[in-house]
Amino acid sequence: MVKKNNLKKFINLNFIDFTNQTYLIGKYDLPYVTCSDCVNPNYLALYSESNNYFKTENTCVCFYLYDNKFDGIKGIYNAIYYKDEKLLAKYKERFKGVKYAIAPDYSQCGDIPRFENIYRLAKSRIVANWLLLECDVLVIPNVTYANENYFDVMLDGMENTEVVAFSVKGLLRETSEKELLLKAIRYTVDNLKYLKKIIVYSVSTSDEKVMSLFEYALSKGIEIIIPNNILKERNIINKKVVVSNGKD
Repeated sequence: MVKKNNLKKFINLNFIDFTNQTYLIGKYDLPYVTCSDCVNPNYLALYSESNNYFKTENTCVCFYLYDNKFDGIKGIYNAIYYKDEKLLAKYKERFKGVKYAIAPDYSQCGDIPRFENIYRLAKSRIVANWLLLECDVLVIPNVTYANENYFDVMLDGMENTEVVAFSVKGLLRETSEKELLLKAIRYTVDNLKYLKKIIVYSVSTSDEKVMSLFEYALSKGIEIIIPNNILKERNIINKKVVVSNGKD
């Protein structure tokens, strides 16, 4: 007779080691994630920038880059799913000492089957719980969506969180994307009754322009934090160079 622990491995149910340690919420049983407002990140280092994980005392690791950079065959989720001990040890070493992270941003797409987008939400939550339970990293829930049809599920499991994160990279140029973002922000603020703080990943040189996107959140007393990151810093430097050359 197959032992229970062996059966879990044989039928690829290793991920339940982490779903069993939290609540499952909503229509799709998404894992519960939460974060208190004690987090105060002042720099965002992309997953690929491991040399910047400790740039400041309150650096936060984020996954706002193409999925194949962190979700390939040997990606962090597959390491958990297949319980690849060697690979998991590698990731534990990678995140050793990291103070904060934003839950992985698995891309949401409007023109793919709904089950895939829901699966990607679940993957993000499972990795978030692994980072917390196995690496002692405080994880900030990430708000992501394909379109308005996902607003009803994107916050499932975040009901008690005091902090969430948004990425606005690439959303300021397209009017439709900007309007969708504004709706997502309003929906988030209206539905997360304990929300106190929003962390924003932005590469814009104008914090004022980004702040204006979160005017509704600000009107509700929610703090908006826009930490520095390497791309934002480069854009600011490039802008100064252009202005300087223009004066010449």
